[in-house]
Amino acid sequence: MGHASSQAAGAEHSTAKPIGMLVAAVGVVYGDIGTSPLYTLKEVFSGGYGVPVNHDGVLGILALIFWSLIWVVSIKYMMFVLRADNQGEGGIMALTALARRAAAGRAKLRTLLVVCGLIGAALFYGDSMITPAISVLSAIEGLGLAFDGIDHWVVPLSLVVLVALFLIQSHGTARIGILFGPIMVTWFLVLGALGVYGIVQHPEVLKAMNPVWGVRFFVVHPGMGVAILGAVVLALTGAEALYADMGHFGRKPIARAWFILVLPALVLNYFGQGALLLGDPEAARNPFYLLAPNWALIPLVGLSTLATVIASQAVISGAFSLTRQAIQLGYIPRMHIRHTSSAEQGQIYIGAVNWALMVGVILLVIGFESSNALASAYGVAVTGTMLMTTILVSAVMLLLWKWPPLLAVPVLLGFLLVDGLYFAANVPKIVQGGAFPVIAGLALFVLMTTWKRGKQLLVDRIDEGGLPLPIFISSIAVQPPHRVQGTAVFLTARPDAVPHALLHNLLHNQVLHEQVVLLTVVYEDIPRVPPNRRFEVDSYGEGFFRVILHFGFTDEPDVPQALKLCHLDELDFSPMRTTYFLSRETVIASKLEGMSRWREALFAFMLQNANGNLRFFNLPLNRVIELGTQVEM
Repeated sequence: MGHASSQAAGAEHSTAKPIGMLVAAVGVVYGDIGTSPLYTLKEVFSGGYGVPVNHDGVLGILALIFWSLIWVVSIKYMMFVLRADNQGEGGIMALTALARRAAAGRAKLRTLLVVCGLIGAALFYGDSMITPAISVLSAIEGLGLAFDGIDHWVVPLSLVVLVALFLIQSHGTARIGILFGPIMVTWFLVLGALGVYGIVQHPEVLKAMNPVWGVRFFVVHPGMGVAILGAVVLALTGAEALYADMGHFGRKPIARAWFILVLPALVLNYFGQGALLLGDPEAARNPFYLLAPNWALIPLVGLSTLATVIASQAVISGAFSLTRQAIQLGYIPRMHIRHTSSAEQGQIYIGAVNWALMVGVILLVIGFESSNALASAYGVAVTGTMLMTTILVSAVMLLLWKWPPLLAVPVLLGFLLVDGLYFAANVPKIVQGGAFPVIAGLALFVLMTTWKRGKQLLVDRIDEGGLPLPIFISSIAVQPPHRVQGTAVFLTARPDAVPHALLHNLLHNQVLHEQVVLLTVVYEDIPRVPPNRRFEVDSYGEGFFRVILHFGFTDEPDVPQALKLCHLDELDFSPMRTTYFLSRETVIASKLEGMSRWREALFAFMLQNANGNLRFFNLPLNRVIELGTQVEM
């Protein structure tokens, strides 16, 4: 789930020590899946599914959890999905850009894949609200076992922890990020130790490694078999984060950390909880905490709270990174992105996203009040995103990598079957409270598609009245206006037509600058564009130039900095000689063909509140002139 969480030393992964990278990867990538033992078995056995807490029931569930971790995480994500990197970047938006490239020349398939990517991204945001809420609630619920009569304090304490977490985001997480790795390594070692402590008392629990127990569970409980996957999937939450965080660590440290530490610790802990349930079925009310000896309960609640805060941090950072990628790819209006670290490009803060997530998390904690109730809402978003990832990876494997269908199709069908079963098991949850991430995802999907379509319509409408550049330049040669010193840079979406701001300036001020640059910024389907491919320059004569700047979806679009690379003798971009002209469009909803009226009104509102080109492209405040224009849609 979490997208490229920011604590890692990303760019340095080639030089960093393997152990350091391993510890950092554990701290950032595995917080989410690492905290799922807090609530998974508790939800399975006391979540109203009717699973019997007996020998066959416990072994059946453990077999399902064990083989889900092997098939979905170890095989699907580690061996296949992590290979689908976009210049080292991972996550649903990077994968969508890759799939778009794979479907080049097939318009309908390309549209379908983009829609799948947007659905996955939209569900991810719903997920980003539930993860902090359920993790922190389940950690603090352990206090109820340590102290009698403290249950009514669980919600207020959880809210204090979560609000504090959102408040520190704007300061950056570099300082506390250093602690994340060692704390999470400790967490996994404790998980493993608790598991061994339980297994020693009932070693027969290890029989659950045999998949026959899982198959038998389905045979004996055919109706419950698929439904229970809705709870078993809680053990897989965070699988998407392994892929999303790849941009910071690379595939190897993530895979090594999984096989060396995370997978063994998780399996031991689940089996330890299962062993406890074999000896004491009553422990189903909270098998994670009841597995610990009494003296260890308070320290364990403290460690769990730290681990869940770290898991939440990864998801919040992920939401920031995903938002930035979606803005660059043109699916979300521009927002103010603040860098919280001078050393780390990935450490960013987006206020609008932070506060929206905080409101969502607070509402979830107050509305659901317990991790058990929230578990009913959890899973829909996770399985939806996982299913979309599988569909996009299938397109990449078959169309971009050209894997032989005889080899690829059976494997992909296996992934789709398992993901489809998990998703189907979670669909009934929509009625029980799972509607929240679905509604949030649906709203975001509408916003993203409206913005993309609206921007396209806006460019088309402006183009309708556009004057072709060659005609304009030849008219200038015939009737030259007064030319003033300096360089005028006009930002325009279409490099072959005269920008409205240029016509307005000529009409009202009756002057043209010596050098006129028509500047177009293009975003590529790759994360970073190297400096030598940053710009294209064409000279049209009469002092007119066309410049196209290329950026990737994780690049910082700093226009003045990029123009410094533009070495042409005639062009002078020195700060005191350059003026930037921007046009600000005001959209008026109309009956013209395009979008429905309500979507036009929504687009107009989004456009009005979007961050302007001035801040987004890092233009100097005192060298910018904005000219307004009205556009009917």
